[in-house]
Amino acid sequence: MTRFMRLWPWLLWLAAFYAVWLYLVFGQGRWADVTEHWPIALAMALGSYVAGSTPMGGGTVGFPILVLLFDLPAKLGRDFSFAVQSIGMVSAAFFILSRRQTLAWGALRGAMLGSLIGTPVGMYWIAPLIPGLWIKVLFAVVWASFGLLHLYRINEIAGRHGHATRISDGGFGMGLIVGLASGATVAAVTGVGIDMVLYGALVLLLHTDLKIAIPTSVVIMAFVSVLGITIKAATGTVTPGVYENWLAAAPVVALGAPLGALVVDLIGRKPTLLFVSVLCVGQFVWTCFHERATLGVTGVAASMAGVVVCLLGFEALRAWGNRLVERRGAAEPALAMEQA
Repeated sequence: MTRFMRLWPWLLWLAAFYAVWLYLVFGQGRWADVTEHWPIALAMALGSYVAGSTPMGGGTVGFPILVLLFDLPAKLGRDFSFAVQSIGMVSAAFFILSRRQTLAWGALRGAMLGSLIGTPVGMYWIAPLIPGLWIKVLFAVVWASFGLLHLYRINEIAGRHGHATRISDGGFGMGLIVGLASGATVAAVTGVGIDMVLYGALVLLLHTDLKIAIPTSVVIMAFVSVLGITIKAATGTVTPGVYENWLAAAPVVALGAPLGALVVDLIGRKPTLLFVSVLCVGQFVWTCFHERATLGVTGVAASMAGVVVCLLGFEALRAWGNRLVERRGAAEPALAMEQA
């Protein structure tokens, strides 16, 4: 009963959201938009589970469905990712905070501050320079590298427990860099990704337990999604078609993302991460095949090279993290002798 009572902030959030949604749909006569866009609602049933149970936002599913399957503009996929995650990821964040799950607060605060600066900069001065095709390719490359990393490092990553490095001030500084860099690039361009980058830094550099790293990644993506869609709405630059898709998908993700956070505790994170990793690699293959005529041999080769570069970056973080752990291991006996 006590655990249930802790969920009152999340339940209050749900009640407020559904009240607003019902008004928008029935009070403004938009039910036809909801029924017309039912496929995206169905797709986001899976997307919201992914959002709540893995370090990948709901846009990981929503973006390729809209852009690759429905052949809609990449900018619509990006804006939809911001919009739908501002409900799903926020709902999951309320759920996580209500359950008082452990978070990497130092890294999270740094990432929030960094993204508060980096995301608007990227949205105004970087994203407009990226053609629609290369938004698709960037999404495919980053997610494929992330999927491959887990396919061959899953046992090591899943074996992390707590914070192995225990760096007192490094978590905030690392988070700040992640927020600035990934907020201005991958998040501003694709609408997702900052959660994956922060998660990667936590598990590879700080050797953080998945039970800490994944909820932390959910909260940062919730923050950046609200920031992103607020900027787009305030400046009147939301891509046409986003609102209608959002109306259909929002009531699904509001429950789906927290459900993912709950169910994954029962079945374990490793099977879910492996399943999503296969999807990440599959969407890269799909993108290269779908855009082969436009990309050509050179473009496909460059995309594959991009995956390799991202993997090398992940491996560099891993090597750095291992060195930090070794230094800490060597320093602890010396400190113990001094105290003795």
